[in-house]
Amino acid sequence: MKTNLIMKVMNVIFWIILVGLCIKTGAILTSFLVSIFVNPEAAKDLYLGFDLFNIYELGLSSYVKVVSFLIVLTGMKAYLAFLAVKLFMKFDLDHPFNKNVTDVISKIGYFALSIGIVALVADDYTEGIVKRGADISQLDWGAHEFLFFAGIIYILALVFKRGVEMQEENQLTI
Repeated sequence: MKTNLIMKVMNVIFWIILVGLCIKTGAILTSFLVSIFVNPEAAKDLYLGFDLFNIYELGLSSYVKVVSFLIVLTGMKAYLAFLAVKLFMKFDLDHPFNKNVTDVISKIGYFALSIGIVALVADDYTEGIVKRGADISQLDWGAHEFLFFAGIIYILALVFKRGVEMQEENQLTI
């Protein structure tokens, strides 16, 4: 009973995170387009006080690349939240080890790895911009956290995969 309540609460939390990340991605994209095509001053308040105007002043291509990384990573995080919601839809506490759950957990692991790799590339790129004089102390791509998360999820996916195999073996012996 208590576990079911916790699962329902977590499901609601992941839905809230999914909606929030979708809104954040859309807001950054909209502000970015405004800063490119309407008013460059919009780069000073890209999203909730996020100031990237000094990168804009370094060059439009640098600004486009940094904001593109930001949009892509936020969108990828939204998709990761979608996969978590999908996992809650497929998860059954009475029969937790099934192929659908294992597949979604594997996708989450691979996607977290992808986010970590893109974040590493973004981190490397922004280090070069910092050397050119930009102040981007606000940006933390979180690459190492996502790589760590991907490793944990990979191990969890292996456990679930083995659980499915054992469950199938038990069904064959009955």
